[in-house]
Amino acid sequence: MRIAGCSLAGALVLGAGGAGWAFWRLNDNITSVDINSALGDNRPAKVQSSADPYASGGAASAAASPPPSGALNILVLGSDSRSGKENAELGGGGEGSGARSDTAMVVHLDEGRTEATVVSIPRDTLVTRPSCPLESGGSTAVAYNVMFNSAYAVGGPVCAVKTVESMTDVRMDHYIEIDFSGFAKLVDALGGVTVTTDEDIDDEDSHLTLEAGTHHLDGEKALALARTRHGIGDGSDLGRIGLQQKLVKSLLDQISSTDLLTHPAQLYRAADAVTGSLTTDTGLDSLSELVTLGESLRNLSSADTRTVMMPVVTAPYDRNRVVADEPEAKELWESLK
Repeated sequence: MRIAGCSLAGALVLGAGGAGWAFWRLNDNITSVDINSALGDNRPAKVQSSADPYASGGAASAAASPPPSGALNILVLGSDSRSGKENAELGGGGEGSGARSDTAMVVHLDEGRTEATVVSIPRDTLVTRPSCPLESGGSTAVAYNVMFNSAYAVGGPVCAVKTVESMTDVRMDHYIEIDFSGFAKLVDALGGVTVTTDEDIDDEDSHLTLEAGTHHLDGEKALALARTRHGIGDGSDLGRIGLQQKLVKSLLDQISSTDLLTHPAQLYRAADAVTGSLTTDTGLDSLSELVTLGESLRNLSSADTRTVMMPVVTAPYDRNRVVADEPEAKELWESLK
C-alpha cells in the first residue's frame, strides 16, 4: 500500500510522456472484483467517518487533501490462484489448478492511521461457511465445520469476504489479494528483506533451509519462508503464521528504509510487481485510489503495527484442525469495530 502511495510521484519523475505510459501500465495491471454489489446490504454495519472519503463509498482522488484518516478494515489474502509458469515454478497454481489461499490477514487501521493491528486467521480453522453468490449465477450451499480457506476455493474473493464477515461480524471495507510471483518480485524489487528466525528451518515442502539467526532473503526465499510450516514447531499452520507476521514487519522496515522516490527505476519495478499481482475490490482498483490509501499510511511504522493471531484451540473432533477460542476471539473482533 505504501509503495502504491509513492507510485504516482515516481512516475512523474520519468517525464510527461513516461509518466503517462507508466500510469497507464500500472493502472491497467490491477484486477478487481465488485464485492459490494455481489454481497449487497446484508453485511455488518460500516463505521462511518466524516474524515474518510471511502466512508461514502466514493473513489478518493489522489490529490485529495488531507488524506483519509478514518478507521479501516482490509482483508488481505496471499493466493496461488493465478495459473502460469512463474507461479508454477514457485510452487503455485499450474495450468488448470483450482484457486487456493493459504494466507489470510485482517488489517485494521486505527482512527488516524498511525497504528494498525494485523490479525492472522489460520487456514485450518473450522468455520460455518455461509451461502455465497457465484459469478456464474446461483450460490453455494451453507457448509458446516469446513476449513476456512475453502471459502476462497469455492467462491473466490466474494465468498472469502463473506465468510470473514460472518465469523467476525466486522465489515471488510476493502479486499486485497497478491499472488506468489508478485510477492517474490516485490521483495526482489525492494532489494530483499532481512528476517531473524528463532530456530533452524528445514522444510522439504517449501524448499527452505535456514539456520537460526538473521538472514537477508531474496524474493524466492522470502516466499518460501512465508509458506514454511513443516520445518518448524509442530509442523502446523500456527507456526507458519508466526513466520508470516515477522515477515510483514520486516517488509514494513525495508520499505521505510528504502527511499524509493530517489530511485525511480526501482520504484517502478516495485510498483509494477505489486499492481501486476493484485486483485482488489472496486474501491481500490485504480492507481489513484491506491495512492490515496498509501498516502494515508505514511506515518505507519512497524513499531506501531501489532501482529496477532485469532485465538484458537484444537478442534475437539479433529486434532489436525482448530476452532475459534471463545470468548477471546469475539473480544478481539469487537476491538476492531
